[in-house]
Amino acid sequence: MATSFKTLQASDIQQARTKLHEAIPLTGTIVSGTYLLANQSTNVKNYTHGMFQSVYDYPYLSSSANHIFDITVGVSADSALSNSIMQQGKQKIQLYNQMAQILVGHDATGSIRPFDADGDLSSGAKFKDAVFFNFSRLLVKDEVQKGTFRMNFSVDPTGAYDQQSRTNRVLVIEDQSGSTSFKTNSPAGEYGILFVTSSQSGTLETPLALNSGHPCGLIYYQAGIAVLTSSLFKTVASGGLLGRDLYGWGGNLAPNTGGKVTMNSASNLGVDEMLNSSSISGAADDFRNRLQDIYFANTTELNSTIYFCRGNAGEFNYSSNPTYLSKSQIRVKETREDSPASYITTVGLYGANNELLAVAKLSEPLKKTPANEFTLRVRLDY
Repeated sequence: MATSFKTLQASDIQQARTKLHEAIPLTGTIVSGTYLLANQSTNVKNYTHGMFQSVYDYPYLSSSANHIFDITVGVSADSALSNSIMQQGKQKIQLYNQMAQILVGHDATGSIRPFDADGDLSSGAKFKDAVFFNFSRLLVKDEVQKGTFRMNFSVDPTGAYDQQSRTNRVLVIEDQSGSTSFKTNSPAGEYGILFVTSSQSGTLETPLALNSGHPCGLIYYQAGIAVLTSSLFKTVASGGLLGRDLYGWGGNLAPNTGGKVTMNSASNLGVDEMLNSSSISGAADDFRNRLQDIYFANTTELNSTIYFCRGNAGEFNYSSNPTYLSKSQIRVKETREDSPASYITTVGLYGANNELLAVAKLSEPLKKTPANEFTLRVRLDY
């Protein structure tokens, strides 16, 4: 217990903020269901409520499993797909409204705003049919680092569930220039626009200039949620982004005459038909099995208070430790003429009423005499 105290001045206390980043690569083999038992993915969990699907990095019943993300779909009440016969139609509309309410907010009339393609919340293009990826806080930490988000999707038109290995038709989705052009008009914090580029000429209908792309979704950095439009999986003939010569069902049809990208070869459904007639879990399966990989870097914001604890020449040269003296003689002095000395091993930070609040230990004792001075830098992180 300290018997003497030194008051820290305002100049001895400084504040600092540090951002730490960690790379998070997620391969499509994990997302598609690496662990199979009786042809069922044991690291992909469906629920009886059927509102979303969860993906883990290991069989979810294992204590070693870590939650990666949830995936679900939503349809706006204003969408052309919204109708009375849509399977789980009420739930899909509710999910869209819930996500839009949290991420986009309300307009002046109190109505829920739809997801806006360019982020200006004006009367431009909207994402009315969307798939949502809600990433685990374990991965996102405080936020997704801006400008690092990337997803690769296969748009091979056959609908086979082996899309992770397909290389001929791949869409690359990125938050291009997210570090400088992010938006701040969301109640959920900052977000960026996701742009799609293609790994192969002809996959997208409109050729892209260098460092450009088509808006295809939004990434909410602090919330850790990615929103993608279903137009990613439709040809231009159906109002989507894919090339008019890309179709997998009705393969004998000429380009631009109704061919479509089949989301599931077992059902021969395009993305609009799939959203209309499939359950939410079934739609999540179809989107998830086209996902090849996800990459982003997370951010941990570290706030610090730094205390500069200064020991001047005439300070802290004695110790209150009972073992410091032997028969009233200082143990560390060999002769009477030697200067007093102490060995600093610990720094204690005390409150206004001299109550001990924090303790910092030195890696090795520091010898303190009237002939030297020390400044010990103590940092508290929170």
